Amino acid sequence: MVAVDVFPEADGMRDPNDRAAKERFRVLAERQLPRLYTIARRLVGDDAEDAVQDALLKAFKAFDRLEHAGAAPAWLTSILVNVCRDRGRAKARAPAEVSFEKVDDFSLYRTIADEDPFPYSDSLHLDFLEQFGAEDVRAVLARLPDLYRIPMLLVYVDGFATKEVARISGAPLGTVLARLHRGRKLFERELWIYAETNGLLVERVR
Repeated sequence: MVAVDVFPEADGMRDPNDRAAKERFRVLAERQLPRLYTIARRLVGDDAEDAVQDALLKAFKAFDRLEHAGAAPAWLTSILVNVCRDRGRAKARAPAEVSFEKVDDFSLYRTIADEDPFPYSDSLHLDFLEQFGAEDVRAVLARLPDLYRIPMLLVYVDGFATKEVARISGAPLGTVLARLHRGRKLFERELWIYAETNGLLVERVR
């Protein structure tokens, strides 16, 4: 687990007020650390510890901007999401290209019905979804561009309200809702492609 003491340059401070601020931040960070680490694991995988370290350091440097402790969870999450997004951009060789014309026309429900991957099933759609374990779902989510993956994780996995995600991402609520809609469509399409390429449509290959 990532260490909480992420501001070594502050260790030599002599001002009692600065030391008090450091202690307040430490208490706040310790309370939020497990949640932040979980979010970072979903967003950047094995880079989670480094991402949380970077986020906490940035947060400490801007600690005086935090108006009240009640706003800390969303404030820290916003900083972490930005750090994770920056890491993703730095690693990406080229921006992901998405053809939304095809995506908007795609329906997982209709595709399963048309393709009939389990012809002897009385619960076709449920049988399809039961092929996916937690690792499969994570692998499918990892295929989505950060622009859509991050709000989907925050809303559907971490339980943030869409208004909170808008504040965290600095995007208008309508933009967040549009990204969630397209993110769901992308997820459905990638779910089907993943099932095809990983042999989860067992009845089709018999």
